[in-house]
Amino acid sequence: MTTQTTAPQTPSTPAKGKPSGLIGIPENLGRALATGGGILTVVSTFLAWTWTDAFPGDLTVYGYPGGLQVLVLITGALTALFGLASYGVKGLRWLTPGSADSAIKLAALAAFATAWFTIIAISVNLGGLANLEPGGWVVAIVTLATVLGALSLPFERPVTEPADPDDTDWEQFRHNTRNKLTVFKAAFASSEVTPARKLPAYAEILIIVAALALGLTVFTYGIGTEYDELFVGFMITVGFGFAAVTKAGLVARVSAITAKHRNVTMIGAFVAAAAFPFTQSDDQYATIGVYILIFATVALGLNIVVGMAGLLDLGYVAFLGVGAYTGAMVSGSPSSPFDIHLPFWASALLGAAVAMVFGVLIGAPTLRLRGDYLAIVTLGFGEIFRIAVLNADGTSGPDITNGSNGISSIPNLNIFGFDFGQEHSIAGFTIARFANYFLLMLLITLIVVIVFRRSGDSRIGRAWIAIREDETAALAMGINGFRVKLIAFALGAALAGLAGTVQAHVTYTVTPEQYQFAHVVPPNSAFLLAAVVLGGMGTISGPLVGAALLYLIPAKLQFLGDYQLFAFGLALVLLMRFRPEGLIPNRRRQLEFHEEAEAPTVLSKAGA
Repeated sequence: MTTQTTAPQTPSTPAKGKPSGLIGIPENLGRALATGGGILTVVSTFLAWTWTDAFPGDLTVYGYPGGLQVLVLITGALTALFGLASYGVKGLRWLTPGSADSAIKLAALAAFATAWFTIIAISVNLGGLANLEPGGWVVAIVTLATVLGALSLPFERPVTEPADPDDTDWEQFRHNTRNKLTVFKAAFASSEVTPARKLPAYAEILIIVAALALGLTVFTYGIGTEYDELFVGFMITVGFGFAAVTKAGLVARVSAITAKHRNVTMIGAFVAAAAFPFTQSDDQYATIGVYILIFATVALGLNIVVGMAGLLDLGYVAFLGVGAYTGAMVSGSPSSPFDIHLPFWASALLGAAVAMVFGVLIGAPTLRLRGDYLAIVTLGFGEIFRIAVLNADGTSGPDITNGSNGISSIPNLNIFGFDFGQEHSIAGFTIARFANYFLLMLLITLIVVIVFRRSGDSRIGRAWIAIREDETAALAMGINGFRVKLIAFALGAALAGLAGTVQAHVTYTVTPEQYQFAHVVPPNSAFLLAAVVLGGMGTISGPLVGAALLYLIPAKLQFLGDYQLFAFGLALVLLMRFRPEGLIPNRRRQLEFHEEAEAPTVLSKAGA
């Protein structure tokens, strides 16, 4: 009698999915449809989209794009260029050192979303599709065909596990939905960026200058959008467009160049920012610019505390208030209890010093705490400061801050005979009050950036990184954790106080209501922390970009009325869900959230 045995079957590793597109169109046809559609999208912007100029932007003119048509033209041109580059057209291959197909898809989505938003806005505002001219129908059909062609481009499909037949219907639905999302994300995955050939130093500097000029142009256009529909279209274009350029690998190429020329990049960035007031015909948008700089500077100071040292501070706006009240009290204001008028340099140093003292006094007894407990204590300090200055009105307490009335009638600065409250003519350009303060605040921001950069590269900066990553291990290696954290707290407070002295003169009045934990109008502690997390903790450019967005977007979403904060909060939730490391993260933090990403060969001290 023989016994037949069967060898146990070992599960074989499933092979990778066959490359195919999200839509069942042949690759050659889809690529041609996407590329040709991008070209036709550009052509369609030279047609009239509506018959009446009642819709803002005047989309009634043939041969001259206006308003939202310009944004559709830009996205159509991007789609066409990426499509031609994917064919290997000579002279365009440098546009896609990364994934050309993913860039085509995102650029096509940008054109589609902007164009269809415009068509819907015209129909809603003017009362129906009958208000569309043939050009409106053409752009709608062309952009739809373009995005269908782009989504048909093949990609490496990930292997997904089938649902367990024993699961309930709901569990199977959730499993299948996750599989579909995984496949959809893979359709937009980026590939490894090919190394760039070595360029001479002057060519790399020219690339940096071009990138900064483009950034200034985009910012100036966004801040100067004249009506609500244009701003929404601008945000759609910038969001999808930046994603497309990133997937194409251009952002990685430029980042590598700027990393080689850090000093040139920093100087160029501030020169570009200084040119902003000279691009404006009046002081309207310089007003927004100076408030963005105040917000961004304070956020950068908070980045030392939160991003570098890993200390969660929920009352940081109080240090801004300490600097503002200190500067107001020695400004010569008739509302000040002290009959003192110090020059600006003295009041700025005094504001920074007083804020630093408060930082030491608050940090010394509390920095032995960690995590949530430290956050609760700092939140309490912020509220104590606001209530204290509110009660120092001569009735509930000593007469120092005038209570809820605050310190008003703060005079404009006058530095070496330069009156910041008057218009001045520079090289044929006239700059007004807020433009003057914008340039002064830009200088303060430069000082804060230098302090942040030098601190991060120093021995104390490396100690902050060690404390942030693992405080117990840092203490075991001999780092004095309490001393290191106290220095971070004091330095962050001093930088916030320095910005506060300028804020007092910009706003004319300093009141307790300006320094709450959460408020509709920034800066406040909640918005400051959001700016650091949104932009990217531990970086220089991250909080600057985050602060600009957090200040600019709510100001432009006022047309939503009661739904303004809802839309703003929803956008933040989605961003933190899909990009938790921030808009401009350092490399170490990016790897923490995306473990499947390839680790870099070298990490700097800050992980950038």
